Amino acid sequence: MAYIVDRRLNSKNKSLVNRERFLKRYQKQIRRAVSDAVSRRNITDMEQGESITIPKRDISEPGFRHGQGGKRSIVHTGNKEFVEGDRIQRPPGGAGGGSGSGQASADGEGMEDFVFQISQEEFLEYLFEDLALPNMVKRQLLSTDSFDYHRAGVSEVGNPAQINIVRSMRSAQGRRIALRGKERRRRREVLAALEALEQAGDSPETEAQRSLLKAELTHLNVKIHAIPWLDDFDLKYNLKVKVPKPSPKAVMFCVMDVSGSMTQDIKDTAKRFFFLLYLFLKKNYEKIEVVFIRHHTQAQEVDENTFFYARETGGTVVSSALNLMGDIIEEHYSPSQWNIYVAQASDGDNWHEDNQRCHDALISNILPFVQYYTYIEIGDRDPQGLWYLYEHLQRDFMDRFAIQRVRNNAEIYPVFRELFKRHTCEELD
Repeated sequence: MAYIVDRRLNSKNKSLVNRERFLKRYQKQIRRAVSDAVSRRNITDMEQGESITIPKRDISEPGFRHGQGGKRSIVHTGNKEFVEGDRIQRPPGGAGGGSGSGQASADGEGMEDFVFQISQEEFLEYLFEDLALPNMVKRQLLSTDSFDYHRAGVSEVGNPAQINIVRSMRSAQGRRIALRGKERRRRREVLAALEALEQAGDSPETEAQRSLLKAELTHLNVKIHAIPWLDDFDLKYNLKVKVPKPSPKAVMFCVMDVSGSMTQDIKDTAKRFFFLLYLFLKKNYEKIEVVFIRHHTQAQEVDENTFFYARETGGTVVSSALNLMGDIIEEHYSPSQWNIYVAQASDGDNWHEDNQRCHDALISNILPFVQYYTYIEIGDRDPQGLWYLYEHLQRDFMDRFAIQRVRNNAEIYPVFRELFKRHTCEELD
């Protein structure tokens, strides 16, 4: 058995294998740190790496030592105060009797918590692990630059990396059998004749015939062994052909309420949700379009910078955003060709007369055609009118409609994971 040890150094002389093993071991602490980072960071710093602190109690290593061995007689002192199962109270003032709040070491030395840094890519990997867009369907070819390679038999020419060893050896063996067949038959005849001459005795004629047969035998052996064991035209290669790969065409509509009832804290929470969603889409899906819609009394499609940083405000007419979204779907994103997703964030306030228009727009132009619709209502107040409307719709479209309430920034990441958690039957794109 051969053992191959790869001693090549990774970038910056770091051992990638050991690092992956280390991250896997402490993934619980890393997940907790990543979750905490989402709630405390600014939006612009959301995708950076993170410093992970591991408590010293979690990095203790098991140790082995030799026992004393042999037979020993030990006499343990008894006591008059405790019996088996009693719990001993902690001494006052800490373990060492001091007044400090920390935990002192008995020998005057201690160990600090271990801190290390994870990269931006590792941070995003832990941030979005086990998440996926639900109900993704591969409808048609998105572009011609996405291909799969499929086996299509054997070829006489090809890449050395694709050589088919079994077919090549079979071809070489067949060629050698075919080319050496006549010479091998004649060699058997010559050997039989030489054996017959050996039994006939010695005579001048017999010696002459024996010499001729031995010369012919030598010539036959040269011809047989001159045939190469493997020739160029014996080589066979696995033939692979490029087949266009069906890719899912998907679009995500991000709809955010920027009306006057949305306080700055609520807007900040909504932006955190959408920025998290935007990072998730960029990280996990190469080919997906994002449409940003802001609305107050009027709705408009905006770019990424305007969506996250513009300060325009006004009244609240949610139906304006839903109608605009329906128009965009009709003009640019045919439901027969696109996977359509919607994420909406609001504080739930809306004109009472507008709720019916929202209901009609969702029933007629949006929900029958989307793969998944998510709505988060932000704030610590009681549920508002929009929540009750969407709660009613959720019962009718349970397979594609999800609603959640968020009170503060700390709840954004858990809610996000709940909305986009991967189901066991779904495949990662």
